[in-house]
Amino acid sequence: MRPLLILTAFVMVLAACKKEDSVTDSGTPNNPVDPLAALNLPATPYNYANQPLPTHILAVGADNTPANNPITDDGATLGRVLFFDQNLSINRTIACASCHQSDKAFSDPRIKSTGHAGGLTGRHSMSLVNARYYANRRFFWDERAATLEDQVLRPIQDTVEMGLTLDQLLARVREQAYYPVLLTKAFGDTAVTSDRLSRALAQYVRSMVSYQSKYDIGRAQVAATGDPFPNFTMQENMGKGIFNGPATCATCHGTDAHIAPGPRSNGLDATTTDAGVGGSSAIPNQLGQFKSPSLRNIALNAPYMHDGRFTTLEQVIEHYNSGVQDHPNLSPPLRTPGGTPIRLNLSVGQKAALLAFLHTLSDNSFATDPKFQDPFVR
Repeated sequence: MRPLLILTAFVMVLAACKKEDSVTDSGTPNNPVDPLAALNLPATPYNYANQPLPTHILAVGADNTPANNPITDDGATLGRVLFFDQNLSINRTIACASCHQSDKAFSDPRIKSTGHAGGLTGRHSMSLVNARYYANRRFFWDERAATLEDQVLRPIQDTVEMGLTLDQLLARVREQAYYPVLLTKAFGDTAVTSDRLSRALAQYVRSMVSYQSKYDIGRAQVAATGDPFPNFTMQENMGKGIFNGPATCATCHGTDAHIAPGPRSNGLDATTTDAGVGGSSAIPNQLGQFKSPSLRNIALNAPYMHDGRFTTLEQVIEHYNSGVQDHPNLSPPLRTPGGTPIRLNLSVGQKAALLAFLHTLSDNSFATDPKFQDPFVR
């Protein structure tokens, strides 16, 4: 009888110790489930707000970041999670990153992107690189969004793309255990609002600046863009001269961010097959014009143009060399003094040099940067 009493007492003491070890004085577990366990995030946020941008990028001067939404590390981190979160589509299969892939310069290798139910988008997925430096400040190929903050939530609400209503989006965010922590870090508390989600996503997209390409290394060593870059081959410098000179590429992609200040018609067709900006603005002389994305990492984001019609850079170069069509709203630099579409008539060597230059705009460090990769543990 006595051994049984001793054993019973030992078990009771052990149970009490175990219970005491498992709770704090407040009655909460010492080791609660980590709300960020689904995410692979560094203890210290990645540097989004103060990336070491070179002087020639900072001098572009067309930063469209609004005063009320500066890039912060915690805000962009929240935006990154939202960008890659498949829970934010109606059947939890599509994220923003599905159509804007980091290793493709945040574009899509498909001509048109596939939505949540298998439907196709109306146009090719545009690269997001250097969106921060689009001077016109409007977004989508047809510039129907007045700001980046306006643009970022629209694909989530698009019936083909991600298929949620705004109320459903807010509910989905509230469902996930990781968002209260991220929201508090970014905005001070856990409130879920569409304004906060759009601001965080816009911060993340604006952080996608390419500044470590071969072009940037060379540009930092010279006083002006037209000077020969010491790190370029003879062919690459020749291509740079063609880009800035007879090929007239620089008239639309002339800043060191290689992005145009506004929409253009580049003569893909002689008639308006897609209304483009004119369809949104209802301005006749903008029919057939489209937003011009940055050329940074262009070798990574085929196919090209708003309809993805060109599969190679060689085809793009040949379009400007011999294929520009006489659209009524054709960009003036693409016309001769007599008014006809330009024909560059570049030689085989000149086209090869131009292609070599375009490859200097590739920034492999950007394509592989951890802060632009999927944060989810899948």
